[in-house]
Amino acid sequence: MNTSRIVRAAAAVLVAAGLPVAAAKSAGAYVEFPQVPSLYYGGLCWGNIRTWADTNPAWDGKAIINIQGLPIQGIGNGSHPLAPLCHVNTTVHWRNTTTGAAGRYPVNLVTGIYGSIQYALFQPTGPGHVEVTVTTDNAHIASHGAFDVPGSPAPTG
Repeated sequence: MNTSRIVRAAAAVLVAAGLPVAAAKSAGAYVEFPQVPSLYYGGLCWGNIRTWADTNPAWDGKAIINIQGLPIQGIGNGSHPLAPLCHVNTTVHWRNTTTGAAGRYPVNLVTGIYGSIQYALFQPTGPGHVEVTVTTDNAHIASHGAFDVPGSPAPTG
């Protein structure tokens, strides 16, 4: 199967799922924030956490916030201590400085020696400039970032 067939097949699956494939591909923005080093629970584990935002004009003032644990180091307290599976509560706090809207996206991030799955969820940020702070509930160094969500502000009146 050649590459163009694979791309067409993937696009067909996304369209069937109702996702805006063409708009996301052509006009979307991706902004990655600094990684968060953190200790984890479930043994003596530590590692970095990636977070980023995806935006698109077709998403009507929303952004997708993504969280992913990178491969961890340490010793676990389970049956495979040299291949630990550890967790930490991770939260992306966001605030739209244009509109004043604010929210948070909390995830119990479970990761191991190969990293974690990607956690992602639409956030109702509204259009404008959004600032984020990423924290965990264990010892960590918080990260800060910002991104812009396209769209027109809601009419006032």
